[in-house]
Amino acid sequence: MWHLKEPEKLAVVMSADEIKRLLAMASSLKTRVLLSLGYGCGLRSSEIVRLKVKHIDSAQKIIRIEQGKGRKDRNVMLSKEMLGLLRQWWKARPSRGEAATPLAERWLFPGRRPGAPMTTRQLWRLFHETAEAAGIKKHVTMHTLRHSFATHLLQDDTHLLTLQALLGHAKPETTARYAHVATGLITKVESPLDRLSRPKRKRPRKAQKSREEDQPPA
Repeated sequence: MWHLKEPEKLAVVMSADEIKRLLAMASSLKTRVLLSLGYGCGLRSSEIVRLKVKHIDSAQKIIRIEQGKGRKDRNVMLSKEMLGLLRQWWKARPSRGEAATPLAERWLFPGRRPGAPMTTRQLWRLFHETAEAAGIKKHVTMHTLRHSFATHLLQDDTHLLTLQALLGHAKPETTARYAHVATGLITKVESPLDRLSRPKRKRPRKAQKSREEDQPPA
């Protein structure tokens, strides 16, 4: 019995200019921090909303993701820019009803219900409102930020195994798919058609003569 293979679609990726425009149009500090975590760290929506104080390690400059997809832990980078945004947000975030919760266990993004984090649905709504305000015409979602994180790092020559660890992929083949949408890598490759129209370089006569002189006598 034959099984039809599902068609593979290329991931939608935003350009660096589109990302800048998106972050610039964030309606609040909270929204800017949330979206920055998606693009700057390659986090999934579920990973962003479940971040706690204990997951931010400013000494080692990492964010620890506990039990991400596939029940795996991993570390991602904590850049100077991201740390600055998180510190700004910590001063501004609401802290009602947390007196009994140890500092390390407090949610970075508290939800409407006491003791619970914000929902992914709330995050998605903030993303779509911001994308619309920024005039992004592509069909984008929160996950597009993760796709863009991976693609832009790959274009900057980040090693595939490093990228695999940052994304938390079990198989390198999953990470390698981003090479299909890394337009920066694709456009660097010279087409063989261009080589046909390029005049052949003549060998320098001096070098040719020198090689003839180096030949041993017959």
